[in-house]
Amino acid sequence: MGEETVLETEHLTKKYGGKAAVNDLTLRLETGRLVALLGPNGSGKTTLMKMIAALASPTSGTIRLDGVPVGRDTKAKVAYMPTEAYFYGYMSARDAGRYYRDFFADFSMDKYLAALEREHLDPKGRIRTMSSGMVAKVKLALTFARDAALVMLDEPLNGIDIVARERTLAAIQENRGSNRTMIVSSHLVDELETMIDDAVFIKDGSLVVAGDANALREKHGMSIVDMYMKIYGEGASLDA
Repeated sequence: MGEETVLETEHLTKKYGGKAAVNDLTLRLETGRLVALLGPNGSGKTTLMKMIAALASPTSGTIRLDGVPVGRDTKAKVAYMPTEAYFYGYMSARDAGRYYRDFFADFSMDKYLAALEREHLDPKGRIRTMSSGMVAKVKLALTFARDAALVMLDEPLNGIDIVARERTLAAIQENRGSNRTMIVSSHLVDELETMIDDAVFIKDGSLVVAGDANALREKHGMSIVDMYMKIYGEGASLDA
């Protein structure tokens, strides 16, 4: 992995009631990497991403982005695309761009509108009338129109057809860079296998294993997909 740490968590825990959604998680990610955050639904991926984006506060532990504790001062450096819809019903695609432009100084309306054009989306189209696949494209265009050091995509392949998946994977490839770290959460690991630099496996809120994807393949003698099956299959575990 690279030498510069962009994100660091230490003993990070988030509890809801008495249950830990993220449990004592210590993790370091390096600049310029494409990271797969892997685990089935309910494993803690979304909670972790929301804490990194300063949308949820840890119960205990710390998170640092470029050495700075995550909070109001780091939000400008993080572009987070959640799974849930976050648009007002009246908004057009262009309105959504204006909304982002008002909130984020690094947002490029020109880049956003160009992305809509490539995807044959009408900026005047009302988001509430769009299909789930079209909304997914709008969300992705908004996120990548920001010049953020850390980009997080929460389950970007969910609920879209195979053609839209291919376009989404292509957009991820096109928008990666040496100064941008990208975290993509998914349980569709086979779709990400060939393109990722690092893999992070989370189970029941705890870190199972993390590291350079090629090093993990060599160490365990199997693909990332097979590691996923070993970690999350019934009664299965990954040998240390």
